[in-house]
Amino acid sequence: MKAELTNVGFQDLTSAQEVDNFIQNMKGTALVVINSVCGCAAGAARPGVRASLERSEVKPDQLATVFAGFDLEAVAKMREYTLPYPPSSPAVALFKDGELIHFVERHHIEGRSAEMIAQHLQMAFEEFCAEEA
Repeated sequence: MKAELTNVGFQDLTSAQEVDNFIQNMKGTALVVINSVCGCAAGAARPGVRASLERSEVKPDQLATVFAGFDLEAVAKMREYTLPYPPSSPAVALFKDGELIHFVERHHIEGRSAEMIAQHLQMAFEEFCAEEA
């Protein structure tokens, strides 16, 4: 489940320190997936994220993931950076220069297809990751 993202270039953040370093040293845009073992992560979130990156001409500069239920310290720290949103997994966060600019909560993933997630993320990339954004 981790490999679905790390195999396509996501950095696996497994500690609070790695999360802090990633966010605090960020330049440009970053897509962060709060991964999980649930069915909506397997059926919609991860495939949707991968499809959005394959199809979009405009992409985030960096990719990272934390895994809920496994990397507890890293997930807790990442959730501090996604406030005021409540804890949610799976979830997808888009940051720019270390600031949260777009967030897709679990309730926006559940019941939606991977295609719908991909289209949503592609629109977010166009809006927030383009040079003039």
